[in-house]
Amino acid sequence: MIARLIILLALMMLPLSQAKAQALSADLSDHLIAINTAFTGTELTLFGATDGEGDVAVVVEGPRATLTVRKKARVAGIWTNTESLRFNDVPTYYYAAATREPDNFLRQTPRQIHRIGLENLPLPTEVNQLDNATERAFREALIEDRQAAGLYAAQIGNVTFNGSRLFRADIFFPANVPTGNYTVRVMLIRGGEVVAEVDTPLTIEKVGISADVFDFAHDYSAIFGLAAVLIAAAAGWFAAFMFRKS
Repeated sequence: MIARLIILLALMMLPLSQAKAQALSADLSDHLIAINTAFTGTELTLFGATDGEGDVAVVVEGPRATLTVRKKARVAGIWTNTESLRFNDVPTYYYAAATREPDNFLRQTPRQIHRIGLENLPLPTEVNQLDNATERAFREALIEDRQAAGLYAAQIGNVTFNGSRLFRADIFFPANVPTGNYTVRVMLIRGGEVVAEVDTPLTIEKVGISADVFDFAHDYSAIFGLAAVLIAAAAGWFAAFMFRKS
């Protein structure tokens, strides 16, 4: 991280005509998050520089998946699933940050195009003909569920400038963060439009014993399930035996 900061500072000290600097430069403190059995979440720092004044927005999206939202209702005195809606191509993790509230410096159309803010995050469904109220209710339920899991940020985070050209943003990833390839997009905004964008890669993967257990559970799910049942039964038998012995 320190080496990258030094490079950015050196570039900023050069005259623009000499350095031929880009309008926007950005990088992460790390491009790999390794999840092991002791992982409790982590925070990465995104840092960068601009060639002059402007606002900066950051959007982080996790690997995409199909997610189903189910609506429960009380039927004959029993809570049961009565309706469901499947959403396709949904980012499993979402975080956005900016130098200030995006609607103060960016027009609505580019906010939608660049998916800045949860209200501008497209969540396509498998059912094309839904009334607006029903789709909105399921959409809100999906977002609330992801927020409760700590995977969707409820508020726009902060991008802070150090001076007029260097900036940084801190991005938190919880313990239950999904593995896979992430997209980290950094945008420079001037005059209500995105004038430059930089993408930086990020990968989150399981390592060590947790990765081995995860792979085994997926590759040999039947055996893994049977082993879990046998271990639980053995633990119960041992506890009962020790209790009788005492």
